[in-house]
Amino acid sequence: MVEAGLLSKLPQLMRTQALMSDRQFALLLFSVSSLAKAQFPIAAHHILPYLVEVLTTQEIDDEVKLTCLATVHNLSTQLENTKLIATSGAVHALLISSTNKKASEGALLTLGNLVPSSVGKKAIEDDPSVPKVFIEILAWDDKPKCQELALYLLMIIAHGSITQRQKMAGLGIVPVLLEVALLGSALARRRALKLLQWFKDEKQMRMGMHSGPQARRIGLLSSTSGKEETEESRAAVKKMVRQSLDKNMELIMKRANGVGGGSGLKALVATASSKSLPC
Repeated sequence: MVEAGLLSKLPQLMRTQALMSDRQFALLLFSVSSLAKAQFPIAAHHILPYLVEVLTTQEIDDEVKLTCLATVHNLSTQLENTKLIATSGAVHALLISSTNKKASEGALLTLGNLVPSSVGKKAIEDDPSVPKVFIEILAWDDKPKCQELALYLLMIIAHGSITQRQKMAGLGIVPVLLEVALLGSALARRRALKLLQWFKDEKQMRMGMHSGPQARRIGLLSSTSGKEETEESRAAVKKMVRQSLDKNMELIMKRANGVGGGSGLKALVATASSKSLPC
């Protein structure tokens, strides 16, 4: 059908779509897009506008949306479609879909196909809902696969981007990562711990940059009282960090006890607390 020129007829079919239902048309597009997985060249620009419109329209049936989402995913498996998808408005549509638990996994998988490319990564980073939408998904205890995919996307956009890491920190990602690192799947725990290490290293670097000039100034003055003040300041900082960590752990314990299995978790928390954040 494609070789016979079906794709070139799609715009006309869209204009006369009264001839078939949304569901039938969505299934047709899905069937066509399945050829992309077989590395058959598909002119995605013919069908992306319709797919984006469906995914961003609230009145459309969920089944139709899921079919269109699967179609976008099929198209995203071809590298040559990445730029077209990233610049068509599909990224924002995928981010909207990712907040729906029924559609989230498919949307995150598709974003995962786009984010390795520079144009795909930029389109995701530039959306105003990022990284907040991914952090919110980390709280979905009943959707471990979605947590894993959200963490993958967070790792990609956080890597090498101080701006993105600052956004994440400002949105309170650290205690959320702590919870996933304790209660998530094996893969989610590894990814959460990796991100926590980045935030830990960055915090230590900022503290080092801040304390460096003070240390040199004290050395020049050779002031014993100055050294004592510095030690007191460091002790105060350590105390504040410990108090913050204890509070986060307390919140995690309360949530875990609500789900069950609190006794075994306490030992894990005690072991992990000294490794997850700087003391």
